[in-house]
Amino acid sequence: MSVMLPSFYRNSRKGFTLLEVLIALALLGILAGALYGTYFSLIKGRESAIEGMEGRRELRTTLDLLRREISSALFGKNNKRLHFSVENRDVFGKPASVLSFTAVASPQTGGQVISDQVDLKYEIVEREQKMILSRQAKDLYHDEEAARYPQMESIEGFLVECLNGDKWVKTWDTAINFGLPKAIRVTVTVKDGKKTVDYTVQAMPKVTQ
Repeated sequence: MSVMLPSFYRNSRKGFTLLEVLIALALLGILAGALYGTYFSLIKGRESAIEGMEGRRELRTTLDLLRREISSALFGKNNKRLHFSVENRDVFGKPASVLSFTAVASPQTGGQVISDQVDLKYEIVEREQKMILSRQAKDLYHDEEAARYPQMESIEGFLVECLNGDKWVKTWDTAINFGLPKAIRVTVTVKDGKKTVDYTVQAMPKVTQ
């Protein structure tokens, strides 16, 4: 003898249809994509903020170092080792000055005896279509070649100007000018989003022999 089950009981034992499963999977995929997109946007924003903070710190450090070193620039007519020169160059149509000079520096610690005078050189190095500001420093009375280190990476311009009387000029050579400029103005151009921004520092040499 067979027993007929109520219709509501029979319907309750039915599973999901294929169409319902596909719709659920599609909704799950859309939701997961939205969540992952938001997550990666947050991560990218955070990385950009950290990169921007690091770039500003690097910029402040570089401008402060240039100001202090230029203020300590050393020149004397009777000492051929002492010099100050600025070459006007460009890379990709952007200013790329070469700054080379001697300055007074604190003696470094270590086993090798060195003087308190240093030979410094700042210049642009092109690498993979990017402009990198490099710094080279060596003791004035040691002939050993000094390594060149990246001071700032991915900049848009490095311009050095010298005050000659009441006029700013882009070149200088103590072998021709027979003295230091009255003031030196250094402008570093960097990217800020889609635009470029100039940051400038000015210093006056104070040491002569």
